[in-house]
Amino acid sequence: MRVIAIEEHFRTPSVRDLGVSPQSWRASPEEVARIETLGSRLDNIGDARLAGMDAAGIDVQVLGHTVSPIEQMASSQALPLAREANDFLAEAVRAHPGRFAGFATLPISDPGAAAAELQRCVAEHGFVGAMVSGHGSNFYLDDRRAWPIFECAEALDVPIYLHPAGPHPDVARAYYTDYESTGLGTAPWGWGVETGTQAVRLVLSGVFDTYSRLRIILGHMGEMVPYAVRRLDRARSSLERKPSEYFCEHFFITTSGNFHYPALLCAMLTMGVDHVLFAVDFPFVENQASVDFLRSVPITDTERELIAHTNAERLLRLK
Repeated sequence: MRVIAIEEHFRTPSVRDLGVSPQSWRASPEEVARIETLGSRLDNIGDARLAGMDAAGIDVQVLGHTVSPIEQMASSQALPLAREANDFLAEAVRAHPGRFAGFATLPISDPGAAAAELQRCVAEHGFVGAMVSGHGSNFYLDDRRAWPIFECAEALDVPIYLHPAGPHPDVARAYYTDYESTGLGTAPWGWGVETGTQAVRLVLSGVFDTYSRLRIILGHMGEMVPYAVRRLDRARSSLERKPSEYFCEHFFITTSGNFHYPALLCAMLTMGVDHVLFAVDFPFVENQASVDFLRSVPITDTERELIAHTNAERLLRLK
């Protein structure tokens, strides 16, 4: 069975030199060694990464830059870093044809520059979409200022992968300050709530009425939205259709970092198996355990093949 993993991360030397941690929460002393290992894995897009993929049975990784300050920086700072990240990734993709594909990094605080960079990455590098972590410096992606990015993605027929980042500072202060030591505001809960909320805001903004062929990818089994999507239909809006209909048509979700059969079953029943794709979230999650889940989970072989590679081949036009 061919296996394509589509939320896998790397880091450029420039971002590493900014002193940004591979994870955005504060590390305790006992986590320092682990974070150093993560950093080493993020920095390698060569033989060591390929060896790990081979050992686990992963044929292709679709790579996107790990969470960084790039999205929140002003364009004068973000655009050079984004271009460097994209050229760095393109070199790795060219060096290992058939093993890596790329999601563009975008300076989303300047949507015009972000759209132009997406256009460049698809045209020059053959990237299969973009991965956007979080929000711009002073707006969420449902804001019409961001819509040139979606217009460009639709025109290019490539998806946007909406990846988690830290919650808005006001949200973090209100919800998570008293639980900072637990990491509640990060991967266990806060990132999913933040990203799922952005996805819902996109639906209610009407962006899919304007860009009817736009496609968005969510990781981690859909950032909690599939479980509650029917309740979204209670939202008051002037949309042409029910919110749940937009979500189930325009969104695709991946397994990244959430390898739990009930969650997968909910995703498949809500979205349809043709909207569910495999991802690991490497290096924050181990390749082998993720592939073992895919191979052993009690679904049909046809469903397994769709999730493992067929849906990714179709959505991202991977050969």
